[in-house]
Amino acid sequence: MTVVVKIGGARAVDPEGALADVASLVEDGEDVVLTHGGSTAVDETLEDLGQEPTYVETPGGVVGRFTDEDTMDVFKMVMPGKLNTDLVESLQSEGVNAVGLSGTDGKLLEGKRKSAVRAKVDGKKKILRGDHSGKIESVNADLLETMLEGGYTPVVSVPMLGKEKSGGYTAVNADADRAAAAIAGALEADLVVLTDVSGIYEDPDDESTKIESAATPAEFEAVTDAAEGFMTKKVMAAEEALEGGASSVIVASANADAPISSALEGEGTTLEPGVLADDGTDAEATQEATQ
Repeated sequence: MTVVVKIGGARAVDPEGALADVASLVEDGEDVVLTHGGSTAVDETLEDLGQEPTYVETPGGVVGRFTDEDTMDVFKMVMPGKLNTDLVESLQSEGVNAVGLSGTDGKLLEGKRKSAVRAKVDGKKKILRGDHSGKIESVNADLLETMLEGGYTPVVSVPMLGKEKSGGYTAVNADADRAAAAIAGALEADLVVLTDVSGIYEDPDDESTKIESAATPAEFEAVTDAAEGFMTKKVMAAEEALEGGASSVIVASANADAPISSALEGEGTTLEPGVLADDGTDAEATQEATQ
């Protein structure tokens, strides 16, 4: 079994338990690919440098980062730099032979760059140019499988490698949840998304309303109806992972004891491939409409 784990970048997420759990899983012979976010760290670094993070709302109502050239420089410094290196360092201390990778290494995560985004500004639809973002269209699964077969544990960070219209490449931002989803789909793995809540709640303010699982389109509709704010993108990513071939997706707390193992044993909210609709619904089209 291969497990893809995504550790969220929110301030309330403590990765220590997840890293110890990765070590236990690897010791037991499981293949693990670790991915991570880091928007909070990027924002804090921007603010330290006297720059203001910029977020925009798409016409579809999804809020995302606008990544101009200066922000992209900070992004490259923080994500595959400090954050990825810190995680690799911690895993090595746990006895895991971890290797840090960004999506640009070996064309691990590749797709077209989107230099302009549609956004709602003051109630009006506008085109904002100069963005450095992209949609992941391919994953170099061979690279990850070769590393896993060699006894290494990949630790993957965006940015991705964005194809320019000129034919060249540029490192561009991509959503970390969707990056994890693309990797899980390519490896046909279980995806565990660790965040600062214990799952997806029917009432976002009430943990007791946690949805335990969804295995049919009707049950998944209840999940999508319940998802608000940051959870909206995680649910979109879950659908994309399952569309891509992932075995399952579990959204669970990073701060639980042995958070990955407990998620795989049923903690959190588990989404199964049966949630995919048979009406031609296309997660890629959904992603395109909301980026």
